[in-house]
Amino acid sequence: MLGSWPTFEDNRGLLIPIEFDRLDFTPQRIFYVTGVPQGDERGHHAHYTGQQILTCIQGEIIVKLHDGKKLKTVTLKPTQWVLVDRLIWDSQIFVTGNDVLMCICSTPYTKADYIEDFEVFKKLVGGN
Repeated sequence: MLGSWPTFEDNRGLLIPIEFDRLDFTPQRIFYVTGVPQGDERGHHAHYTGQQILTCIQGEIIVKLHDGKKLKTVTLKPTQWVLVDRLIWDSQIFVTGNDVLMCICSTPYTKADYIEDFEVFKKLVGGN
């Protein structure tokens, strides 16, 4: 699911509120990624139970989403977000070298929730 945050803009700049009660889950953790060299790709994992909302705070970020059978690609710019549901393999390409990605998570960090081998992931979800 791709969406945009509400925005309020005037001569002082842009305000983008994120109201937790309007999200698909109650956030348990938020982190952001910055300082990634231009063109580098991060992520490369899925979660057994965790859901995430990825949002571009600055720059441009290409998000790859794979359900085990099909790959979908979305490009996030500031104010945009995408929901990464459980059992969706995702990665992110940082386009400009000056990008900031914020992740809103449905669960606290637990290493056991991560699937980091794509072949294991495909077998788990019945992919080809």
